[in-house]
Amino acid sequence: MKKLKIAIQKSGRLHDDSLKILKEAGIYIDDARGQLKTSARNFPLEVLYLRNADIPQYLRDGVVDVAIIGENLWVEKGSDLPIAEKLDFSKCKVSIAVPKDSSYQNLSDLNGKKIATSYPNTVQNYLDKKNISAELHIISGSVEIAPNIGLADAIVDIVSSGNTLFKNNLKEVEEILKSEAILTVSPKIEPKAKQILEKLQFRIQSVLKARTSKYVLLNAPNDNIKEIIKILPGMKSPTLLPLAKEGWSSLHSVIEEERFWEVIDDLKAQGAEGILICPIEKMVL
Repeated sequence: MKKLKIAIQKSGRLHDDSLKILKEAGIYIDDARGQLKTSARNFPLEVLYLRNADIPQYLRDGVVDVAIIGENLWVEKGSDLPIAEKLDFSKCKVSIAVPKDSSYQNLSDLNGKKIATSYPNTVQNYLDKKNISAELHIISGSVEIAPNIGLADAIVDIVSSGNTLFKNNLKEVEEILKSEAILTVSPKIEPKAKQILEKLQFRIQSVLKARTSKYVLLNAPNDNIKEIIKILPGMKSPTLLPLAKEGWSSLHSVIEEERFWEVIDDLKAQGAEGILICPIEKMVL
């Protein structure tokens, strides 16, 4: 039976979050501690745990069909590869940071300076667009130490919480790009594997949609139902059920999480009571 081959980062936060979204999509991966390859028990998927920086080339060569990588890696090494899906997790920034006591005012202060980074292509492209001339030092690993040992005047690295910069006496001064996990595809993917990919994407999209939506249950006076329905359109229209209390009904619907408090205020203004908000595990459209 044909399987879709997916590459996942061998270890780290992206590794854990990638397995989590597959599990939420109903795909269960065999425990493969110490192994570089395993399979799903209930879906035609073969998982390869690879070194992050190597994954774009494996995609180009057709060794794997798809991969979950950070958008920052895609910009640095894989921008020729198509993005099938943005996955809304492992969010971070690629930013410029300098020592806290630096007199940095603006980007032009980096002219003629040394910058340490693991993302030379990303940084060089950014500097070229801004007409800044700086010397890059390519470092794999702990880039944050470079200014402290006199190797560089600034660094460019991934920033999530900012704690690592703080601990190394650095401050963020410029954001180069925002990044999140993405699902990217090999240009050599075969038709049968592409069919499996479409099924995988459908499941992932259902999970992602559920994460940004809430299920709403409320009681409301029948006289205000029409106005409340305008507030709660749901996927098509709200579910309406009569209550034992005469003149009242129960409405069930879905709202986007980002509109949550705005919608709740509007509902209360229309006489809604007993409002319950529930998480949604999956949402199939």
